[in-house]
Amino acid sequence: MPVKQGRIDVHHHIIPPAFVEVMQAKGITKVAGAPLPGWDAEKSIDVMDANGIQTAITSLSAPGVHFGDGPVQARELARRCNEFSADMSARYPGRFGSFAVLPTPFTGEACAEAIHALETLHADGVVLLGSTDGIFLGDPRFDELMAELNRRDAIVFVHPNLHATSETIGLPMPGFLIEFLCDTTRAAVNLIRTGTLEKYPKIRWILAHSGGFLPFVAGRVAQTGALPELEEKTPQGILGYIRRFYYDTALSPSRYSMAALKELVDPSHILFGSDFPFAPAPITAMQCQTLDASDLWSEAGQYGLNRGHALQLFPGYRLATESITAAPIFEQESLSRRFRRALTGPMGSLADSMRDR
Repeated sequence: MPVKQGRIDVHHHIIPPAFVEVMQAKGITKVAGAPLPGWDAEKSIDVMDANGIQTAITSLSAPGVHFGDGPVQARELARRCNEFSADMSARYPGRFGSFAVLPTPFTGEACAEAIHALETLHADGVVLLGSTDGIFLGDPRFDELMAELNRRDAIVFVHPNLHATSETIGLPMPGFLIEFLCDTTRAAVNLIRTGTLEKYPKIRWILAHSGGFLPFVAGRVAQTGALPELEEKTPQGILGYIRRFYYDTALSPSRYSMAALKELVDPSHILFGSDFPFAPAPITAMQCQTLDASDLWSEAGQYGLNRGHALQLFPGYRLATESITAAPIFEQESLSRRFRRALTGPMGSLADSMRDR
C-alpha cells in the first residue's frame, strides 16, 4: 500500500537479533509484562505504509542493553544494536532513522558509544531509559555523558524502564500499564530539580507516552520551584523547563491526554509516536485514526503533529517543497541575568508575602 501521508514516528522500536539472543539466553520473554513480539524491518514497513508513516526514528525498548553482566556485555550489545540500526537505515533510505542505545549506567562506555553512534553511524540521537539499575536520569553520575551530549546539541529520547520499586510493588497488573509512566515522570522531574536541564541546555529531550504523568502534575511540581534549594538550579522556572521537553503521542492519543498536553506546552513540542511493535498493528492503526479524527487540531496543527514538528528536530527528512523552522537550542542563564534575579528575588518574595496578608 503506498504511503498516504508523511508521518514521522519518533517512538518506533526495533528488536535486533543480537537483543533477542541475549533475552533468550537470560530466559526473558516479556518486556514490562508485554510479550516480546516477533519483528523484522519488513513488518515495520508494512505497518508504516498502512498508516501513512513515511519515516520511523527507531529505538530499543526496555530493558536496554544492560542485563547485569557488567560494562563489557552492555557495550558490545549496544554496538551490535546500533550497527543493526545503521544498516537498516541504509537498506531503506528515508524510511528509518535511529536513536542509538547506550550502555548505561556505565558512563564512560556510554560516552564512547554516543560519540561513535552520532559521529560515525550518524544516528539521529540517542535513547536513554528513565532509570537503569535504579539510577535515574539527572543523577550526577551521568554528568560526563550529559556534557558529551550537550556539546553535540544531541536529541535524547527518554523511554521508561521498570525501577526496582515498580517490580516489587505487588500490584496485579503489567508494568507497562502504570509503572512505565511513573519511570518517565520521575526521570523528567529529576532532570529538572537536579538542574540538569539548566546545566546542559543544548540537549533536546523527547519524553515517551506524552511524558507519563508529567502534564497532570505539572502545576504541583512547579509550586516547588520557590523553595530556596531549588531556585538556583531552576532559574528559568520549573514550568519553563517542563515546556522545553518534547512529548510523543505513543499510546496516549485520547482526547483527555492531548487536551492536557495542548494546554501545557506549545503544540510544536508534540510529536507523533506509535510504539510499534509493542503496540501491534491494530493498536497503531487505532492511534492514527484517533488523532486524525480529533477536533483539537486545525489542519495546520494536524500536519505539525504528524510531521512538521518532528522536522524541526530532524530537518534531514524534509522534502524539497517543505519549509521548516529549526527547533530552538537553549543556553544557560547568563551571569548578568542571574545577578539581576538574585537582587529582585527577595523583593518579589517580600511583595508576595505582603499580598497574602
